[in-house]
Amino acid sequence: MLPLLARLDSHDRAVYRYLLLAREARALSRLWWTALTHLGGATATVLLVLLPLLFASGSWHAAAVDGAWTLLLSHLLVQVAKRTATRPRPSVSEGGHWHVDSPDRFSFPSGHACAAMSVALAYAAAFPAAASPILALGVLVGMSRVRLGVHYPGDVLAGQALAVLTAIGVQACR
Repeated sequence: MLPLLARLDSHDRAVYRYLLLAREARALSRLWWTALTHLGGATATVLLVLLPLLFASGSWHAAAVDGAWTLLLSHLLVQVAKRTATRPRPSVSEGGHWHVDSPDRFSFPSGHACAAMSVALAYAAAFPAAASPILALGVLVGMSRVRLGVHYPGDVLAGQALAVLTAIGVQACR
């Protein structure tokens, strides 16, 4: 591994160990982070764009269209990147613990963080007055993946960066 990549990997692992929710964490804390993490899952993100696509009009419908495109395209990019990088999950490479099941065996980039940010960006663009809490929620979903032990911080940042780049592309094609 190149020296710069080795240093980045070392820092990524150190931050992961610092942020990882303790094995004996309180049930309420685990419940909070688990609920957040599910907001980045397929069911929640698809419903967040599908329901307004089917039942809303105006700004809600337009945001859902952008969200659907961003979600779809970023998901494809995440899957290509995961199968190219093949970085093992921290629960495997760190020999640690995790609080939720992983959807697959690859860690980089985080699909949950990407999906949550994809949807958040579409709605934040459509509703600027609510952009701060919407984007904060997207960031917290990414953080939940680290806290629950299924991703390194770099995986989350890469997933969120893919969402941002995809959202920019979707907006440029409008």
